Amino acid sequence: MKKFAIAIHGGAGTILRSSMTPEKESSYRQALADAIVAGESILKNKGSSLDAVEAAIRCLEDNALFNAGRGSVFTHDGKNEMDASLMNGKTLAAGAVSGVQNIKNPVSLARCVMEKSEHVFMSGSGAIEFAKQQNVVFMPEDYFFVQARYDQLQMALKSDTVLLDHTGDSEDQKNNGNEKKFGTVGAVALDVHGNLAAGTSTGGMTNKKHGRVGDTPVIGAGTYANNNTCAVSCTGHGEFFIRSVVAYDISCLMEYKGLSLKEACRMVVKDKLVKMGGEGGLIALDANANIELPFNSEGMYRASLKDGEKMYVGIYAD
Repeated sequence: MKKFAIAIHGGAGTILRSSMTPEKESSYRQALADAIVAGESILKNKGSSLDAVEAAIRCLEDNALFNAGRGSVFTHDGKNEMDASLMNGKTLAAGAVSGVQNIKNPVSLARCVMEKSEHVFMSGSGAIEFAKQQNVVFMPEDYFFVQARYDQLQMALKSDTVLLDHTGDSEDQKNNGNEKKFGTVGAVALDVHGNLAAGTSTGGMTNKKHGRVGDTPVIGAGTYANNNTCAVSCTGHGEFFIRSVVAYDISCLMEYKGLSLKEACRMVVKDKLVKMGGEGGLIALDANANIELPFNSEGMYRASLKDGEKMYVGIYAD
């Protein structure tokens, strides 16, 4: 039996102490801890990494603090469109959905795609029809209505811009006009059987148009897991993460160049992405329970736990 491990993220970007109240910081830290515990409770009972990843992400999707599930941002048309993906490191099986609406837990729909269809990736109305067939839980539009998110949309409509996920506090936005937060949640886990898994979920960008899809549901870009190398979940400016195939790149550097997880993460996040202008971060875990939480932005909501060790919860760069 191996030691288990789990790591999660709740988004990266310009996350500063100066724009965070003690109450808000406490809420984020508690939410991250709750998600870790949701995954840990499965892993310590010899459950699968896939189940742990799904449980941790569902916990984050159910929390309106994060831009995924319930807290998803609004599109130009005032809708909540969500993307998610999940990957099994043992079999390389994967499932993903994009542009789905009214789905309580998109990560669970991604798992249905992986396990109950012959496909990997479903989008829009087809994914929603499939969700109905699988009896996935749907919620009414008011479940997804978060006032701060709606206020973000009104701001974006006035300036005719696409906004990354700002903190949602209008006073903060006035004071920090350039504040950016890439709202995505994700988890990676290693179970006692030595199997890795990764998953990611997001509500996308405020005021997005034209059916834009980021890296979250793209296997290899935002999510990847392979027992031979690592499990990765990304958060950042999706276009750069897609073009750099970030999650798979880390796996490749380990598999083909023999780099350690730490070395591969540093090269991709601190060097390759920075040179392209790509901001964000990721969580990664290898088969030996090594955990890396690198980011090149001001902060990243993150937490991790190894079997027998204390939980780590972090927000800022220091």
